[in-house]
Amino acid sequence: MKNLMETAKSTVKLVAVLVVSPLILLYWVLRPISREDQLFSGFSQLLSLIPGLPGSYLRIAFYRYVMQHCATDSVIGFGSLFSHLGTELHSGIYIGPQCNIGLSIIHRNCLIGSGVHILSGKNQHRFDDPGTPIRLQGGQYEQISLGENSWVGNGAIIMANVGRDCIIGAGTVVTGDIPPGSIVVGNPGQIVRSRYTENAQGTES
Repeated sequence: MKNLMETAKSTVKLVAVLVVSPLILLYWVLRPISREDQLFSGFSQLLSLIPGLPGSYLRIAFYRYVMQHCATDSVIGFGSLFSHLGTELHSGIYIGPQCNIGLSIIHRNCLIGSGVHILSGKNQHRFDDPGTPIRLQGGQYEQISLGENSWVGNGAIIMANVGRDCIIGAGTVVTGDIPPGSIVVGNPGQIVRSRYTENAQGTES
């Protein structure tokens, strides 16, 4: 039964690649004459509109051929957008609907709830000069890391690195790097306790 399921999944993934192959070809034709991230973002917006599990398969099929890295066993929900080619999606990831993912590395077995925003760092827009429009002051993109086996609740905003095994509460705003095993809540996000300490205490008792 397990082998049958694996064969069925492999067949569906192959069909998804065949269905989305015209878009992949079009992307690579347009890439030399386009701004790469803008082109990528446009295709991401189009693919985000395909509903259900078929939509996730088609998104994965496209991203695995154009993104820096995209594992084939991830799930990407309806309406979730990506803005940077350099993003990496590793194995066993679930990304809920209506997320906005900037330049990032999402490590293995991460769970991301709906409406989560992972920004490309805290310095995307400079605003030092009040006499110059903010849109003209430039900024800097930083690649944000979401550590392995972390869970991000609905509506959270991530602007800094998150270590492995963390839990980020719903609606939390992460503005500074979070050490591994932390449980973080609030705006700005505050570490309320460590999962590692809890497990150690449970073992001792």
